[in-house]
Amino acid sequence: MTNTDRVKAFIAAWEARDVEAILAGLAPDALYHNIPMQALKGRDAIRAFIAPFLAGATRVEWTVHHIAENVAGTVLTERTDVFVMGPKTISLPVMGTFEFRDGLISAWRDYFDLADFQKQMA
Repeated sequence: MTNTDRVKAFIAAWEARDVEAILAGLAPDALYHNIPMQALKGRDAIRAFIAPFLAGATRVEWTVHHIAENVAGTVLTERTDVFVMGPKTISLPVMGTFEFRDGLISAWRDYFDLADFQKQMA
């Protein structure tokens, strides 16, 4: 399995809103950084952030426009992430970087416009 395949499986776990499958794809000490928000370190901190977020979502859909893996195994994604949160549908352009160690995501950084997210949530 390539790291690109692992990212696709990770995205499928998000779309299924399966917190346990999401966390299973992460190294125990994984770094998750939604830029420009504060970085999270480790599965427990990541769970504390994503579980309530996903509990509020009735649908998640990530459309991958481009995906690339370099020789070191880092995967880059250009995506549009859609979250249906009650009556609101949030649609965000995202650039994501996934680094791997031993077949698990060791660092995950998503770059998006926080002001756009906040405006759509208002």
